Parts: sequence; C-alpha cells; structure tokens
Amino acid sequence: MTQRKLKRKLGLLQLIMLGTAGTIAAEIFVLTGHAAGMVGPATVVALIVAGIFSYSIALNYCELATMYPVTGGGVTYVREAWGDNLLSFLVGSMDCISSTFYAALSAVGFAYSLKVFIPALPVVPVALVTIGVFIVLNILDVSNVGNVQIVLGSFLLLFLGVYIVAGLVMPNGFHWDTFVKGGIFIYPTWTENITKILSTVALVYCSYIGYEVIAHDAEEVENPSRNIPIAILVSLTVCALIYVLIALVTLGTVPWQQVAGSETALTDAVVHFLPTIGVPMMAIAGIIATLTSVNAALLSGTREAFTLGRSGLWPRFMSKLSRFRTPYIACLVIGAITAMVAAIGLVDLLSFVSSGGFLFVLFFANLAMWRLRKLRPNAERPFRAPLFPVTVWVTAIACLFVIASSDWRAIVFGSAVLVLFTIFYYTRGPIGKFFAARSKATTKTRDLILIAASHPKTVRILVQLASIIATASEDAYAMVLSVRKGVPGSLPTTPQLQAKISGTKEQNVLKHALSHALSQNLAAYTKVRTAPSVAQGILEEINRRSNVMIVLTGWPGVLKPNEISENPVKVLLQRAQTNVASLLDRGLGDIRRILVPVGGGPHSRLAIRLAYEIALTEDAQVTALRVLKHSHNAEELGEEIEDQTLWLADIIESELGALPKNFSLQVVEAGEVSQGILAEAKAHLYDLLVMGASEEWASSTRLFGSVDDWIADQVPCSALLCRRYEPSTISWIRRSIKDIEGGYRQPQGSSDTVPEAASQE
Repeated sequence: MTQRKLKRKLGLLQLIMLGTAGTIAAEIFVLTGHAAGMVGPATVVALIVAGIFSYSIALNYCELATMYPVTGGGVTYVREAWGDNLLSFLVGSMDCISSTFYAALSAVGFAYSLKVFIPALPVVPVALVTIGVFIVLNILDVSNVGNVQIVLGSFLLLFLGVYIVAGLVMPNGFHWDTFVKGGIFIYPTWTENITKILSTVALVYCSYIGYEVIAHDAEEVENPSRNIPIAILVSLTVCALIYVLIALVTLGTVPWQQVAGSETALTDAVVHFLPTIGVPMMAIAGIIATLTSVNAALLSGTREAFTLGRSGLWPRFMSKLSRFRTPYIACLVIGAITAMVAAIGLVDLLSFVSSGGFLFVLFFANLAMWRLRKLRPNAERPFRAPLFPVTVWVTAIACLFVIASSDWRAIVFGSAVLVLFTIFYYTRGPIGKFFAARSKATTKTRDLILIAASHPKTVRILVQLASIIATASEDAYAMVLSVRKGVPGSLPTTPQLQAKISGTKEQNVLKHALSHALSQNLAAYTKVRTAPSVAQGILEEINRRSNVMIVLTGWPGVLKPNEISENPVKVLLQRAQTNVASLLDRGLGDIRRILVPVGGGPHSRLAIRLAYEIALTEDAQVTALRVLKHSHNAEELGEEIEDQTLWLADIIESELGALPKNFSLQVVEAGEVSQGILAEAKAHLYDLLVMGASEEWASSTRLFGSVDDWIADQVPCSALLCRRYEPSTISWIRRSIKDIEGGYRQPQGSSDTVPEAASQE
C-alpha cells in the first residue's frame, strides 16, 4: 500500500524565499572580509566562479527533484540509484545532522546578534526559545514555515537591497578607482592568483546550496514539476547577484586592505554612505539572516528525518504524521537534538561537520543522477538538465576540490562521524535484537482474563468472549470473580464462605460460569472475595496479581448522571491498572462481521487488537472505520480520503505488525463523527461493534465517553467498549492535550444529538 504523503501547501513564492532567504545566512556578513583577505578585489571573481559551479548541481537537482517530487532530497536520489544500503544511510544521516547542526549554529548566532541591542540577554535560553518556536511552526503547518520565510526574507532582501543600491548611488559609496586600486589580482603570478581564487571558491561554495532546502521539501510543493525548477534557479540567481553586488559595493567603498580578514566588513563600509541608519540596518539584517537560516535548516532536518524513518533507515516512528499531515515526531526529535547542541556549546566545532556533510551529500546525489540516467533512460523527467553529463562531472570535481581545500578539522570530524554512523549501521540489528530479547525475558506475562461475575446470562456471554480472546492469545486463562459485599474479616473464611453461599445465587452464577468455560475449552476457575464494594474487590484482586491482561464486565445499563461516578464499571475504568472492556450484549452469537471505529489513540488501538483476536478465532471480517466531518471541498475530499485510508493502514500495522487480510479500510464523510459510525453500523449487518474510549472516560459524568455511550445505546448490534491502561501521568497529558484542542462539547437538543469530544479514540 502507498505511504501517507505530506500535504502540498508550499507555493512558488514561499519556495523561492526558502531557497533565497534560507541561503543568505549570517556568513555573507563574515565571508566578505575573509575572502577579501585571501584574494582582494578578486573576491568578486571567486563568487562568480562559485555561482557557476553551483548552477551545475542546481540543474541536476531540478531534474532529480521533479523526477522524484517527494521529501528527502539527496537520500531519496541515492536510494533510487543504489537502493537501501549503507550509502543511503550515510547520505541521509549526514544530510540530516548537517541541517540540524546548522540550525543550532544559526540559533546561537541569532542570540549573539540580539545581544548587540540587548546586552543582558542570555544566549542559550534565547537560542532554545528560537528553536522551539520554529519547531512548533513545523508541527502545526508547513505553510506557516513558508509564510514566516516570506516575511523575514522580504525584510532581509529589502535591507540588503538598500545596502547595494545606496552603496552604488550615494556619493561616498562605490568607486571604481577604490575597487581596482592596486589591481583586481593581487598576487604576482597567474598561477598564484588562480590557486588563491580557487581556495576562496572553496570557502564560499557552501553559501550557495539553498536548492537543497527546496529539494528536501519537494513533497510539500504545489505543482512541483513547474515550481521546483523555477524556485531553484531563481533563488540561486538572486543569491549569486546579491553576493557579487555586496562584495562589489563593500570593496569599492572601502579599500580591500582595510576590511581584509574583518568579520564586520559590511558595517565598516555602510558607515561611509549611510552613516545614520546603516549600522543598525545591517545589524537587523544579520539578525534576520540567522532566523531565516534556522527556519530553513529545521525544515530540511525534520523532513530528512521523516524520510529516513519512512524508508526504514531510521526508526519507523520518525515517519508518523500528525492530523496536520506534518512529521511531528521527527520535528520533536530534531528539535530536541538541535536544542541540545545549542545548549552545550558545540556549535562551532560541529559547524565543520555541517559544511563537510553537505558536500558529502551533494557529491553522491550528483552521481545518483548519472546512474539514474543509465538505469532508467526512459523514465519521465519533467525537467532535463542541459549539458548532461557535463553538469555531473563539473559538480563532482567541484565537490572533491572543495572537500580537499577544506579545513583539516572539517575533514577529520566528518570522517569520524561517517565511521561512527557506519559502526551504528552494522551493529543496530544485533543490538536491537539483544535488547528486544532482554525486554521479552524480563516482561511479566499478562495472561489472565478476569471476568466480573454478576448474573448467569451476563457471565455466560463474558465467558464466551473470554474464550475467544484466550484462543487467540498464547497460554491465556480466565478467572470468574464474584465479590460478596462486606467488611473483610467480619465474614467467614473462604472455605466457610463457599459453604455459606452453597445453593445461593452467587454459587449458581459461578457454577454456570465454570460449566460454560469447560464447554468452551477455556481454562478457568472461580473465586469469591469479600470487600466493601464490588469495584473494591475487583481492584484488590488486580493489585495482588501482575498478570491480569484485561477485565471483562457487563454493560451497566442506563445510568443517571449522579449514578455514574459510583458505578463499579466506572470505578474500574478510573482506577484499574490494566485494560478494561465492557460488553453490551444484544444476542451475540456467531461473529462474522466486526466494526471498529478508529481514532488513533491508545484505546482505539486496544479496540483494533481485540477485534483482530476475535476475528482470528471466529474467522470474521473486520471493517476499520474512519469518519471525516463535512469540512472538505470536492477537490480536497478525494485526497483526504486517500490520506486517511493510508493513515488507517499505518495505525493497524503499528498495532498488529501488518495489515491482516480480513481487515477492510473505510473512510466516510458525515456531519458528525457519531452519525457516521451509527450510519455504518445500521447500513450493514454487523455482529459486533468494538470501540475504544474517548478521553472522557476519566471524567465523572461519562462512562466511556459521550460518543461511546451514545453509540453503544443506539447501534443495533452488540457493543464492546474498551479502555487501555496507561500510567496516570501519560493519561493526564493526553487529556490535557485534548482539552487544549477544543475540549468536550455538551449534548444539545434532542437525544439524537451527541457531543463530538475525542470521538474516535
């Protein structure tokens, strides 16, 4: 089955700004002075050469990103060319950590830049808050990231445009005589000049790779065949023009000897032609440049992690999508790593790994295009790179040259990271199996099904259900528990108690239960406890054991609001440290068709598990149902149904390990989720509805939840409602999130109206 896809919401302008403003980082404010110290006015030549080299790989990326308009960038192209192997793992991992480290570097740079205006500002907390804000934007909606980039990028381009225009037209700005004073080439021989220019090209080459950001997010781009090539080429052209013109203005305003090696070359120049506003304007531009870099780098890193998870090269949970269809797990993990790197102060050291990692990725992504041209010559290519294979060889030579010209520390650190990743790649399988075996060996077996006894008819059907579940579980058995109300110690001991109840209703219930268990081939026994209440007796039995996997109870019937909180089933739901399920029996016989509404929460996952076990034993068919509320136009509905169908498959596969053949997936649209479930239950002859609790199970006014209780009362078939146990802290967090997302609505109008709450949990 096709995998779930990210939503295409990035327009052309957003894409251009991601490629442009995400590329023009704080380095341009520093590199101009460093480049001038290396080659003087020939800095402009070095920038032009670096730009030309960059066009070769940019054209290749235009072809690759339109051929594979999915997330991932380099790792996607390498995987298509050579398969899922060590090389794909190394390329994807290096790409991801390079973006992550660069985001940390930019966040810290933003904090330091802000200290120019607010000296007392703490660097690390500001960097962490900055990372957190952009991670939240990534989780909520990719269009937020694009819109923020448009706003920030517009100001950045405005300020840099003012710098360039004012520098060219103001009297104290650019002068040709200043620029060429002493000659453009400052070394005595052509060989030395060319060598130094090429070294400068190596220094500035990584400042042009904004097209990587665009390729990473190809799956979220509207009309990718058109917009991706335009965005890549336009953003690269804009960046090249800005870099060249900034260097020209700077070195034509101030002699290169005065700014050689300076990290403030632009502010050194701007005071000559904009003495009042120039310095603060460039300081603000530098601050904005760091923010756009954080935004673009985090977008790249999170999408790369998502791709690695989806392909199985990294843990699968990294590929989970939120209801906004954004990779929220990948965002949280990458955000945490970025924050940790920023907090412990390794960003300068890891910047070497970042630059080296980008070159490593570019080199192999470039070779992937050459291999794909040979492997798939007839594949559809909406954009074909001109001058092939010249673009491939130019890029390969440029990458190798830049790597060879890099700081020795970048080469050493990058090599060390590659070695560590290689070791991890070959050891992750055995290590994972070892810990899985250890976990399995130390995990307590939960194989007891506890049946709460009340009257013969209810116990009989619960025993039948327990027998079905036990058949699908390995070595499961059952206990039928009857609780006799009283104060422990004030009643006879257990043997005396058994004699005392001989011939009573309790004894008859237990006798019938045991007899029916034997007829069902269910290993079972009966037990009587004394306790102040039925719920207390069951809880005591659960607490003294470690192997109760589920408690089965009968449905308590219609309850008044003031009766719910004291009902035994409600008490078990709130306090039992194990799974709880309650059966509303409407003549449950042979089970051939089962309906399971799915919301993705822990309780609906338990419902999937129970439905699967019942269907496995009874040879039944299961329909997993997802209901969409009427909120989609005709164009979006088809895409949303496809995505939700894939989402259903993901949920089932994550719970069961695979999508069973007897499961069918159905996505329907309805005015309310409850109406959609009820309509499906009435439209087909289902024998059993299995439904997980909503987050309202923890409230005192609902049993399993507003929708659950209402559906159980309305459906024509038997209903099994369940609540999966989770620690109280996790449960509280989950309920808090639900409250933040909208809370629970109260019933309105007639009895046919039901609140939506967390209706498909």
